[in-house]
Amino acid sequence: MYLQHFGLAETPFSLTPNTEFFFGLAPHVEALQVLQTALQTGEGFIKVTGEVGTGKTLICRKLINELPQRFHCAYLPNPYLSPAELRWAVALELGLKYSADIDQIQLTGLIQQQLLALCAHGHSIVLVLDEAQALPDESLEALRLFTNLETESRKLLQVVLFAQPELDERLNQHSFRQLRQRITFSYCLRPLTLDEADAYVQHRLSVAGSVGQPLFDHKNTRVLATASKGIPRLINILAHKALLLSFGEGAKRVEYRHVKGAIIDTQDTKLSYRARWFWFMSLSLISVTSGLGVHLFYGASV
Repeated sequence: MYLQHFGLAETPFSLTPNTEFFFGLAPHVEALQVLQTALQTGEGFIKVTGEVGTGKTLICRKLINELPQRFHCAYLPNPYLSPAELRWAVALELGLKYSADIDQIQLTGLIQQQLLALCAHGHSIVLVLDEAQALPDESLEALRLFTNLETESRKLLQVVLFAQPELDERLNQHSFRQLRQRITFSYCLRPLTLDEADAYVQHRLSVAGSVGQPLFDHKNTRVLATASKGIPRLINILAHKALLLSFGEGAKRVEYRHVKGAIIDTQDTKLSYRARWFWFMSLSLISVTSGLGVHLFYGASV
């Protein structure tokens, strides 16, 4: 691909949430600080929401990687589970060994015993759910009942929810008022500003091994930020496509035309009407000129 051409050691704009590329942007740092504070104070429910592509899974992995040793983490990346499946998954994450023929009441009892045992050994237990908006209503209620498990002084289980804004819409329903009132700490991830997006792009390129003259100038990173509406995942997609277009031309850095081409080729992005009009007019002019050249060539040969 373009790695050798641009002197990169690895792909800078992969969509895989790699914590090696984590950058201390204000919204991500603030979200981590909220999570760490809430976990240290022993709160039952903590929630981080954000639009698709704003970095929730990256923050989730960063949090798990940096939890102090006294925390025992149970992680559910795909929580589209029935209440029974949720209990089985939690039991498995807690390291329980059980018979497959036990009923749900017995399983809940075993989970409580395991939580008490871990607590007695000085562990704080954290259940982390990514994509929590996928939890069925009955499973959300089962999750709330989990947090009823407590000693006289502390909760036996803390729950961290990473979710899209759809979860907030559901929690606003009257039927979820009990769960809603138990969420004492929450944070909503915002899109990146123009300056943050510029720093984000340059940081990822640096981590990937880029040295010397920047591959993207400030003007082009601002175009990326505007077209992506500040969503990191879309910035990654656009930057990757722009590098591909630049590589295809044999250029040594990304130019404005490469960024425009990447934007037009990508859904969920926007280009200003004026820029889009000039882009299509340029393409049309190239097509007309090419066609005229072919006609003149064949006409002359006749």
